[in-house]
Amino acid sequence: MPKVSSVTVPYAAYLRVYEPLAAFPRRERDHWERYAKRERLPSCQDELRRSLADLVPVPPVAVPVHESDDAFVLEAEGVLCVCPWRTRLRGWQALAELPGRLPPTVLDAVLPPVVRRQAADDYERWLELNPDARPWIRTSTWQVPLSWFVLVSDAERRYEHKGAEEGPLLRYRTPMVQARRRVARGLKALRDAIDEGPLIDGLVDVGRWLEEFHPRSYVELDYGGLVHVLPPGFLAEDHSAADVAEGIAALRRGDGEGAGEAYARLVERWRSVRDRQYAN
Repeated sequence: MPKVSSVTVPYAAYLRVYEPLAAFPRRERDHWERYAKRERLPSCQDELRRSLADLVPVPPVAVPVHESDDAFVLEAEGVLCVCPWRTRLRGWQALAELPGRLPPTVLDAVLPPVVRRQAADDYERWLELNPDARPWIRTSTWQVPLSWFVLVSDAERRYEHKGAEEGPLLRYRTPMVQARRRVARGLKALRDAIDEGPLIDGLVDVGRWLEEFHPRSYVELDYGGLVHVLPPGFLAEDHSAADVAEGIAALRRGDGEGAGEAYARLVERWRSVRDRQYAN
């Protein structure tokens, strides 16, 4: 495996799906079986460093030339599950979202138009051969979308402060069947209370994505690099999944005031995180 930098790359949080080997075609299943036996497996920081390293050359490499054969590995209840990186596919998808996130002058400086056009053409040709392709990982910068918290419960929260070398960890992990059930219940409560809104839209989108995977998969919400820019006190006291569950339960009871209070706590908490993006 290539040597990677020890520099910590912050800002990104992740929603991952780990599928059992039975979900993969035979050849790919054999690859992941061998892969899981490696002495050292890469971390999410390794993945992000490799992606950012492609932006250093001139011209930058917008999307890897070859798809990654790496994955995150999880063994749950005796079943080996993997979450393929699919860095190339995710790179194409992220590239399509950049115009709405960066000013044109900044975007052109980081990724010149000719580089973006070539990547878009490559993606279009690739999609013709792979129309059903979907990523196992979703990424969010400077926030965790509130819809992601609907998938998990506070009881599944794991927070550790491992010290200077490894840094803190904050994540949730749940069986796919639980995540899908929570999406369905959350959508019903929201739609019974309000006609539309960004939380409903986000929940519909993530629910459709989850339907693409094996029912014995696991879903993981990982704060990723965000833990390196947030104070320990914030992380220790952050129970956003509990606040989301409280708000949905209040809607189900018809308690609009209680739902509003839970939502206000969430908005204020995550506004303070996003504000750090512009801090000196």
